[in-house]
Amino acid sequence: MLHLNEETSRCLLCSDAPCGAKVARAIRAARFDNLWTAVELFNQLSDEELAQAEKACIHYDRPIRIAELAKEVKSQKSSTETALPSLEINFCDMVCENPFFLASSAVCTNYEMVARAMEAGWAGVFYKTITKGEIREVSPRFDAVRKEGTPFVGFRNMEQLSENPYTEDFEILRRLKQNYPTKRIIASIMGRTEDEWIELAKMAEAAGCDAVELNFSCPQMKMAGLGSDIGQNSELVLYYTHFVSEAVKIPVIPKMTPNVKTLTTPALASFFGGAKGISAINTIKSITMSNDSEVNGKKTISGYSGKAVKPIALRMIYEMTGNPVLHRAGIEKHIDISGIGGIETWRDALEFIQLGSRNVQVCTAVMQYGYRIIDDLILGLQHYMAERGITELKKLVGEELVNIEMPSDLDRETIVYPKFDREKCIGCGRCYISCADGGHQAITFGADRQPRIIGTKCVGCHLCRLVCPTGAIEAAKRVHKTK
Repeated sequence: MLHLNEETSRCLLCSDAPCGAKVARAIRAARFDNLWTAVELFNQLSDEELAQAEKACIHYDRPIRIAELAKEVKSQKSSTETALPSLEINFCDMVCENPFFLASSAVCTNYEMVARAMEAGWAGVFYKTITKGEIREVSPRFDAVRKEGTPFVGFRNMEQLSENPYTEDFEILRRLKQNYPTKRIIASIMGRTEDEWIELAKMAEAAGCDAVELNFSCPQMKMAGLGSDIGQNSELVLYYTHFVSEAVKIPVIPKMTPNVKTLTTPALASFFGGAKGISAINTIKSITMSNDSEVNGKKTISGYSGKAVKPIALRMIYEMTGNPVLHRAGIEKHIDISGIGGIETWRDALEFIQLGSRNVQVCTAVMQYGYRIIDDLILGLQHYMAERGITELKKLVGEELVNIEMPSDLDRETIVYPKFDREKCIGCGRCYISCADGGHQAITFGADRQPRIIGTKCVGCHLCRLVCPTGAIEAAKRVHKTK
């Protein structure tokens, strides 16, 4: 039995892969949940070609089971002949060719990097934050939190802002806009005083930038009173947003820190300050204890990103798009949201869009996999829309807001029991162990190695379904609870 996600995650996603460009592209498409493209590519390959590719696969353990993987992909999805819709969307009065932007970070620190990303298909960039202050970085500056076979579920970084002279960065932005006029070039800036914020914003405007992002959120600045110190003080958010908005004609987009109780107050401050958009979220303050990431024997607090932070980011997006206080203020009619936090696949991006984001920014996934992930972000989202018969991306914006409720309002009168698929079950007993030690002791596991539900004890928590390594536990029909 081959588990699709497990097998694709084993692929090293090699550069210039020995298995062949078409096979490598098909596996990458499957890895990033774009099964439509994977099917199309696998259908173009003969059994002999798949066998040869498997022999050529380089791996530290064993080759990827490419032939079996192709068969499994084809069993889950069919290729489509449907015309794919445009992903064009308006963000802060800017027409963007798709919703995918590079986030202000290490993935966009010079002209050559951003140019390659634009050529690959990214719609735009929030360029690495520009400042007039001197930036001196530490070494090493990254760490990863790993789990089982996952490369990393979370990423911790201590990197600050652009190390280039600020005049050089604005010249880079000018060249980018000149050479890629249809792409959206956004300068991220950080000042130390009101005058510096205004000066940098005006320089961004003079360089031809489409908008300016105000970094109120970097969690690891060397000096106090910068970055997240501003984002945690709504008065400062209002103050700096107002003065920058008054100084330039291009859209002003404050970047929010998650290191606050709620984003409602700083979002309102941004609104009243004249912001056209809000970027959220920056990294979460954290600490990791790996000796490999020590700086001369010392550890510190810094930013946490990657897949692990996505649920937190989504919650904070909802605090702005689904909050009745902000709706009464009319914020959703005047401010567009740029979603950030743990986006790797098109489905991750879709979740941000369905909660009200009009574009998304990606950093950690690019650092791990490269600019090439844009292919599957675009194609995956297009195929999804085509399957649903949706022709405009804006129709997906905020569509899930009506399905979010407070815990107090959720249905507590019905239950969904788990059910076993005996063909998929391999008898490992993981469900039994978790239910016995972390659940409600509602599963038996005998000598035949077949788990069985004890209906009188099962509360429908679905811990068993979540820990099952083969997907052998499914949800049954929802029924009313017995008294």
